[in-house]
Amino acid sequence: MPVNYATPAPEALFPVAGVRLGTAEAGIRKANRRDLTVIALDPGSTVAGVFTQNRFCAAPVQVCRKHLAGESEIRALVINTGIANAGTGETGLQAAMQTCATLAGLLGLDEDRQILPFSTGVILEPLPVDRLQAGLPAAIADLKADNWHAAAHGIMTTDTVAKAASRKVEIGGKSVTITGISKGAGMIKPNMATMLGFLATDAGIPQHLLEQVAKEAADQSFNCITVDGDTSTNDSFIVMATGQSGLRIKDGADPAWAPLKAAIVAVSIELAQAIVRDGEGATKFITVAVEGGKDLEECRKVGYAIGHSPLVKTAFFASDPNLGRILAAIGYAGIADLDVGQIRVWLASGSDAVLVAEKGGRAAAYKEEDGSRIMKNAEITVRVDLARGTAQGCIYSCDFSYDYVKINADYRS
Repeated sequence: MPVNYATPAPEALFPVAGVRLGTAEAGIRKANRRDLTVIALDPGSTVAGVFTQNRFCAAPVQVCRKHLAGESEIRALVINTGIANAGTGETGLQAAMQTCATLAGLLGLDEDRQILPFSTGVILEPLPVDRLQAGLPAAIADLKADNWHAAAHGIMTTDTVAKAASRKVEIGGKSVTITGISKGAGMIKPNMATMLGFLATDAGIPQHLLEQVAKEAADQSFNCITVDGDTSTNDSFIVMATGQSGLRIKDGADPAWAPLKAAIVAVSIELAQAIVRDGEGATKFITVAVEGGKDLEECRKVGYAIGHSPLVKTAFFASDPNLGRILAAIGYAGIADLDVGQIRVWLASGSDAVLVAEKGGRAAAYKEEDGSRIMKNAEITVRVDLARGTAQGCIYSCDFSYDYVKINADYRS
């Protein structure tokens, strides 16, 4: 079960004017499950995306990058689960393009300029494009503005719950809606986490600013999470803006831009944290808060080293305060001139906090029963002060349980 997370109710996911969503059972990999989703956008919408840094990126990622690079006017997205269409060579590229062509034909759109394809699931297996194509009419027939809840379920793979977030904000005298869905539970590591994320707003945002906020939002959310240290091949985060609320951002100096950007980032963080809370086999949600760095990069180096460490993660699962593992991770994070004598480390849960390490070793007042008490909680913060600057950053992670191995050992069965 996810750590302190439940899928929002359908009525808590606000429709975004200009966006419709539909799902279908196409039998991509397993029968009797929603595995195909179409998102349709009204004319005049802008779309921007951030994609995996994995060099073995999937065919749909390659097609998305190509379609967004030109003079595009994206009007529809198509997402399948079950098969990732990654490691499939030229055949996979043809399948992704055939998907675009079929959807474009059904909607009367341009396959090279107006469609974005996405896939997630098993790598190195061919996409059954015939099944996908056969399922598209049903997904199109299901297109509705209030279908975010169904779409959140339709993009799941090993997720135990669907992930979504939504809010309404008053900006510039206009009511603006932001709603998004995401999926991901394993192969999670920054740049980007193995996930799909789709966020829409009815604010009007010009293309260059939408590209900027997509990158900033990803950097502060999906690029700050880790479950198992594996970077996947299909990761995509898409931001869509329809402009139908009446709020239209003119440029970066527009007074409405800062609060709108903050709201988009906040929804993105909520979606990203939901992925970690539902990490494969996770029983604990861990925040690694690093402060006192020279810059954000070295704060994240330390945060990632702790958050990725299997030794740290298994200790948290066992509620075992074997906290020397945290010090070891800080030490190998890659900061050559780090003065370990200046570092302080705390464990905290809520208002309960205990200083664990200082002056190069165990804090004088630290008792193991204090560490054990905090580690028994479902939500834990590891706070690290590097004492070498003013930068700070957070990484979100989870523990490793027995179930992580079971889930991944049985993934294709």
